[in-house]
Amino acid sequence: MKIPCPHCHKTNQLAIERLASQPICGACKKDLLSAPLEVDEQLFEELTAQSPLPVIADFWASWCGPCKMFAPTFQASALKHTNEALHVKINTEDNQALSQRLSIRSIPTLAAYSKGKELTRVSGALPAPSLEQFVQKAMQDAS
Repeated sequence: MKIPCPHCHKTNQLAIERLASQPICGACKKDLLSAPLEVDEQLFEELTAQSPLPVIADFWASWCGPCKMFAPTFQASALKHTNEALHVKINTEDNQALSQRLSIRSIPTLAAYSKGKELTRVSGALPAPSLEQFVQKAMQDAS
């Protein structure tokens, strides 16, 4: 699969099983999972179905004030849980069919996935402690 580096935005070809082995960007040499990955529908489907790590998805839009305010909290969680959980961001404006299919009715919405199944979801921008609980529960439920 092709993974965009969240740091330098170069595309990296990566076997899905390597997600659990601390992959680094071939260009900038930074950890590929230490920041949220911006994904489209195709990559989202691949990751949620095949990732050996639980996937924490942030459904957002560029015009959404709460989404913008929540972004640094989500970024910090990705850094804290590097190589434990995969944090991804899905722009609902760019991926309307996916958002509709998943019944994303408000943003931001967070959802956790493992082995192709949605584990849980919550709508609204979470404070850091609540996001930490959400991620911890997702990691526990995924194991």
